[in-house]
Amino acid sequence: MNRDAARALLRAWDTQQDAYVAHREQRFTVMLETIRLHLGTGVRVLDLACGPGALSDRVLTGLPGSTVVALDYDPILLEIARGALPADRARVLDVDLVAPGWESSVGEALVGEAPLGEASFDAVVSSTALHWLSPAQLLGVYAAAARVLRPGGLLLNADHLRYTTPTLRAVAEQHDAETQRAAFAAGALDYDAWYAEARKEPALDALAEDRAKRFADRPPQLDAPLDLHLAALRTAGFAEVGTVWQYLDDYVVAARR
Repeated sequence: MNRDAARALLRAWDTQQDAYVAHREQRFTVMLETIRLHLGTGVRVLDLACGPGALSDRVLTGLPGSTVVALDYDPILLEIARGALPADRARVLDVDLVAPGWESSVGEALVGEAPLGEASFDAVVSSTALHWLSPAQLLGVYAAAARVLRPGGLLLNADHLRYTTPTLRAVAEQHDAETQRAAFAAGALDYDAWYAEARKEPALDALAEDRAKRFADRPPQLDAPLDLHLAALRTAGFAEVGTVWQYLDDYVVAARR
C-alpha cells in the first residue's frame, strides 16, 4: 500500500498501543540497548508477530546497519508493515507461528538472499504478541527461535505477563484501566476502532474476510505468567534467561542462546 498511508496507520497503531502499555517506548529502548550492548548495531533481527512493523521500525532506526525479517499472520497488518518498512532493509513475510516448522517456511521465502538455517539471526524479538499462544505453542516458538539464533544471540520478548497473586494482579489491572481511560480521553483509538480505521483503505478492507477466516479458530489463551516463560526458554535450550525491564506486570524477558 501507499507508504504515506501505511506510515500514518503505523503512527495511529503506536498511539493505540500506548493506551494499553504504559511506558511502551521505554521498554523498546531497553530492548534496543540490550541488543546494542551485547551484539552491536549491525545485526540481523527476526521479529515475531511483527504487527504493522512498530518494533521492526525501531530496530531499523535505532540500530544502524541492522536488517529485519518480520513475520506475522494477520494479512491487514502484513500489508501495512510492507508499506511502512524500508524494502532494502526489511523483509515482511506471511508466517503462522503456530504451524510446525514455520522457520523452514521462512528459509524457503528467503532463498537467494542471506541463508536461513542454524545460526541465521543475531536477535529474535517480539512485542505484545506471544500471549496469543498456548503454553505448548509458546514452547514451540521459543525452541524454533533457539534453532535460528547464532551462539550468543539474544531473544527479547516484551509483553504483559500477568501476576498470579490477587493483590498485585488487582493493582496492575487498576493501573491498566487508568492508563486506558487517560489515553482514550486524549483521543487514542481502541484496538477495534483502529482496525475499523485501517479498513477505510480499500486494499486493507479487501483482506478483512481472509483475516477473519485465519483467526476463527484462535481463541484467547489463559494468561501465561513470567515463570512459565522463563521455564519454556530454559526447556527450549537457552543458556541464560531473565528479565531486563519490568513495570508492574509488563516485562521484557531476555534469553541468551
